[in-house]
Amino acid sequence: MSVIEEEDVRGGKGVFKEICAEDDEVQPTEIESLCMNCYKNGSTRLLLTKIPFFKEIIISSFTCSHCNWSNTEIQSAGRIQEQGIRYTLKVRSKQDMNREVVKADSAITRIPELDFEIPAYTQKGSLSTIEGLIDRAVVGLEQDQPVRKAVDPGVAAKIDEFMEKLKKLKDVESEFTLVIDDPSGNSFVENPFAPQKDEALTVTHYKRTAEQNTQLGLKENVAEDEEETPGNDIETLRSEVLVFNTNCPECNAPASTNMKLVQIPHFKEVIIMATNCDSCGHRTNEVKSGGATEELGTRITLHLTDPSDMSRDLLKSETCSVLIPELEFELGMAALGGKFTTLEGLLKDIKELIVSKNPFTCGDSSTPERAEKLEIFGKKMDMIIAGQMEAHIILDDPAGNSYLQNVYAPDPDPEMKVEKYKRTFEQNEDLGLNDMKTEGYQEDPSYS
Repeated sequence: MSVIEEEDVRGGKGVFKEICAEDDEVQPTEIESLCMNCYKNGSTRLLLTKIPFFKEIIISSFTCSHCNWSNTEIQSAGRIQEQGIRYTLKVRSKQDMNREVVKADSAITRIPELDFEIPAYTQKGSLSTIEGLIDRAVVGLEQDQPVRKAVDPGVAAKIDEFMEKLKKLKDVESEFTLVIDDPSGNSFVENPFAPQKDEALTVTHYKRTAEQNTQLGLKENVAEDEEETPGNDIETLRSEVLVFNTNCPECNAPASTNMKLVQIPHFKEVIIMATNCDSCGHRTNEVKSGGATEELGTRITLHLTDPSDMSRDLLKSETCSVLIPELEFELGMAALGGKFTTLEGLLKDIKELIVSKNPFTCGDSSTPERAEKLEIFGKKMDMIIAGQMEAHIILDDPAGNSYLQNVYAPDPDPEMKVEKYKRTFEQNEDLGLNDMKTEGYQEDPSYS
């Protein structure tokens, strides 16, 4: 980091500016660069900026005045997310081809019906549509075709045939599947029905493997050589607030994270972590379950009948999804992470995530229909928070580690229903339980 950048970070300004039409400071930097098409000098324009969801990004655009060749790309300059992400989209109509996609350079793109895959790091990151991704793949295959036709006409003919199949996908004569798998968690596929659930789009968060961490340049957190020090027992942890150094997720300046083990009445122990940044003022908190995964999943349904319900304490784990049937709304697991807050705080965070932080609600990506739909959603959320609209809040946690305060405890709450259910195979798969073996592994030769 340069001296100027370091001063900017300490001063809270940062080198990444938010795009604003009235801000003269947000100007691209122009650099003279070599054109790889005609080998004459062209120009590259770099813009370091912030956008919702992606946070810090670097947008670069190259143009050559001699041969008119141009190239644009987008690169994430933010932090690698805690979990990888996989988008599986069933493309059923031409409208689906217009969905906007943020594809990081670490993402793998697959079309299973054609047995086609674009490996990670073979393309630069891009902000495009699904049709644009297919066009880019076709252009990449066409690059060396003249040489192939001269050296190996048979291979060239097969590639021509395959490119025709890719081009026919744009007509959507039949349904096909597009999979974008990004271990860094920095890719994104648009949901045109937001804030409602997209039936054609499946979003899966997963824990990275050791190999994926190595590809991303992440160091494994190995604690095998750490010696156990006196006083680190469970009673000490309950009474102490542990502090460890980290970096701010917004400005990347040095910050500190406080961690505390807390006992929730009538529930279990949880770990609360809070990070405060003195440079930019950013604050964040996260909750982790302090216990094991429960044998049964938990579904909590609360009928909101009084404004006082907004003050109920709420623990939402990372594996918990939130549903509001009256709004036809569903928030998938890991979308907001783990939270220990009130019901009002959770609803405000949902509104901010859907309405304010949605990257496709402003600029060229916004449409009047979508903006109107999200505005109506935001007004209904405000009515629910103010107690002007009755609704049901459903917390569905397959791991059984979420909690909603019963104000009548230890007596039953007449407006709250708590159900225990057996997890499906798919839910166990998402939690990583199907491949977990804790008994008899020493006798199993496959674990030797």
